[in-house]
Amino acid sequence: MDVRIDDKVALVTGASRGIGEACAAELLASGARGVVITSRKAENIEAAADRLADPDRVLAVVAKADEPEDAASAVGQAIERFGGCDILVNNAGTNPAFGALAEVDLGAVQKTFAVNQMGPLLWSRQAWNQAMNKGGGAIVNIASVAGMEPSFGMGAYNISKAALIHLTRQLALEMAPGVRVNAVAPSVVKTQLASALWEGREKEAAAVHPLKRLGEPQDIARAVTFLASDAASWITGVTLPVDGGATQATGSTLG
Repeated sequence: MDVRIDDKVALVTGASRGIGEACAAELLASGARGVVITSRKAENIEAAADRLADPDRVLAVVAKADEPEDAASAVGQAIERFGGCDILVNNAGTNPAFGALAEVDLGAVQKTFAVNQMGPLLWSRQAWNQAMNKGGGAIVNIASVAGMEPSFGMGAYNISKAALIHLTRQLALEMAPGVRVNAVAPSVVKTQLASALWEGREKEAAAVHPLKRLGEPQDIARAVTFLASDAASWITGVTLPVDGGATQATGSTLG
């Protein structure tokens, strides 16, 4: 099956590295007319745009994931530059609140919720209100297997991703039939955000996955592109684990 998104315009949040950058690259390779990539730091998102090496089809926008005005502006720029916003990938995420919920800093918890829960809602609302409510489209949220089961030390992150999984189902119901909303739930992927889970012990971290390796950003990007494409035109409200088999084998939630 040749998964294509020819002539579609995509917007990927948190795309300065890792999964977000990989998603942008995969969407471009699959035929996107234009891809808007966002990050909160100008130097990081501009460097990602340089690596993608397609200035005619890539627009780098400085935007914070939890700022409504930034979401509105970025979607508007997608429409102005490329003529639409057909695909939204809510990838931006954070995890500054490591520790037991009874003790962890509440400011860090609030930031985690703001970026991981509220952020995707803000961006989805803008995509809907500015483009998708009339032209249709597809939204793919980057959730986590951590949103499916509790684990020590990651309570705030786990809760935020559990909420994102349910948000996916809720928006799928509300935005149908014109817009499909799905999510991907990775386990441990070799990214900077997840570095505490694998750096220095990659063999051990890989061992809990039946496929005996950690995820690469491209593994997630391919799943995202499929869900965003017409090949998945009868799929909505689904959270797809892309986890090397970890959750099925052990119930472990590492990502």
